[in-house]
Amino acid sequence: MQLISSRTIPFLESQSLVAEKAQEVLLRDDRGGFILYLADGKPTPTGEERVLFLDLREALIWLNEPAQEQGSFWT
Repeated sequence: MQLISSRTIPFLESQSLVAEKAQEVLLRDDRGGFILYLADGKPTPTGEERVLFLDLREALIWLNEPAQEQGSFWT
């Protein structure tokens, strides 16, 4: 696996309005596919983590998201 890009996304937690930071990491696997790892920054077991398998087009969309749209893969 190869790290392509990572970013930290600040957000407000909806119930407590506490400032939090989510992590997004884009990896390329050995077969040419892409893996997007998402973590909401909270400690386990309360934290949420997701793994999405992306094709090239989706990976390019993620890489080129404008700052105001970052975090869109959480929905």
